[in-house]
Amino acid sequence: MNQTPVEVLDTILGYLGFVVEIQEQERDGHAVLQILTHEPERLIGHHDVVIDDLQYLVNRVLAAQNPPGPRVTVDVEHHRAMRDDALVEKVLHLALAVRSTGRPIQTDPLNSYDRRIVHNAFKDDPEISTWSPQDDARVKRITIRPRKKSENS
Repeated sequence: MNQTPVEVLDTILGYLGFVVEIQEQERDGHAVLQILTHEPERLIGHHDVVIDDLQYLVNRVLAAQNPPGPRVTVDVEHHRAMRDDALVEKVLHLALAVRSTGRPIQTDPLNSYDRRIVHNAFKDDPEISTWSPQDDARVKRITIRPRKKSENS
């Protein structure tokens, strides 16, 4: 019997000894599992490693149950949402510099989740485009650059 995303996450956290409340939400058309707990730091981890690993595990279990399975985002006490907002704010500031100087700027190295956020922030921007190398590196820099005239059409 297939488990729901909430049941999968609750089972994993239960085996790890966490007492949590999980709320299923929707953000930007994607399912988000919001974990509410008295121990958010332990579930977020240093540099978000634990929360990223939990998200990976939940998505792997869901994909194994019903390929390709729904993709879900795991968040703890809105940590990921606040971090995402701060990242967008930072790259919008970089884009202002690109607009004023006309010169491309690179971001710090980003994981695939963060790169997706940056690319989506500029997908409909008529003046700015983003580019990242097509290699297998886990973390990559994104180049924020002025959009070429031919890209606008």
